[in-house]
Amino acid sequence: MLIFAASDKGGTGRSVTSANLAYQRALTGDDVCYLDFDFGSPTASAVFDVPDARQAAEDRGLHSYLIGEISEPVRIDVWADTEHPVLRNQPPGAGRLILMPGDLSGGEFATSGDNLRRCVDLLLRLNGEFDLIVVDLSAGRSYAVDMVLAATSQRAMSGVLARWLVFHRWTRQHVEAAASLVYGKRGIIAGGVARGHDEDALRGAIRFVRAAVPDPDSALWSQATPTQSAWMEQCDTALKQLASQHGMRRSQVLGSVPLEPVLEWREQLITDEDVLGSRIATMEIRQALSGLAARLTDDRFWQQA
Repeated sequence: MLIFAASDKGGTGRSVTSANLAYQRALTGDDVCYLDFDFGSPTASAVFDVPDARQAAEDRGLHSYLIGEISEPVRIDVWADTEHPVLRNQPPGAGRLILMPGDLSGGEFATSGDNLRRCVDLLLRLNGEFDLIVVDLSAGRSYAVDMVLAATSQRAMSGVLARWLVFHRWTRQHVEAAASLVYGKRGIIAGGVARGHDEDALRGAIRFVRAAVPDPDSALWSQATPTQSAWMEQCDTALKQLASQHGMRRSQVLGSVPLEPVLEWREQLITDEDVLGSRIATMEIRQALSGLAARLTDDRFWQQA
């Protein structure tokens, strides 16, 4: 299965959340591959704590592969190559966790012809090798988004299950931007239909993920005054109404990730050690990430409303 991670803006938590979802699925025994298709700013190596990956991928990363400069992009075995002390040894029962990084000095490029053919070939091969492929896309209606929309519309990809996660922070500006990315005149659905996708099928394959959502009932906000708590509740209600008005109904939201200082400041994988050992991260974030990871392949959460 392919999971495309998109967002209209940067800073939505798309990459760090997607990396955590890949990690959570690998822990369950799935073989997972993470593709850094954020061609303008590939940063997944930092989240997985593989600092040598960016240098190793220079001239051998996904960008170089897609434009035909190399025959195969470099692969990084996260369990073997990470510098994260908890991740250095593959946990018992865990599946493979492979990172395919973007080139250090890549950039956007044409998404047709041989470039598109190489993209289709890569996705098909990886789909046969891995249980889950997470594709982290450049923010906005980017060349990366255009490329995968074109790739998944090809006849050769008709048997490959692909789903979309659209990330946005829980603010008015981000809600409106995410809705525009999906439903706008030049959004994902319009772009997909123009390339031959079935509109209903594409709509059914898109879900929203709300990131950095404050929870007034969380211990994190225990010092908030009654006035602040009431204001937060009012904002939350207004945002839910705004999302519904823009077509982002509750049934189209796969999950929410609470506001978490560790993710805001460190942008790292959340491990059990972070939650149960050092306790720098909360149980709420662990449960949110594991639940969201499980729903990626649970058809009950992808049925048409």
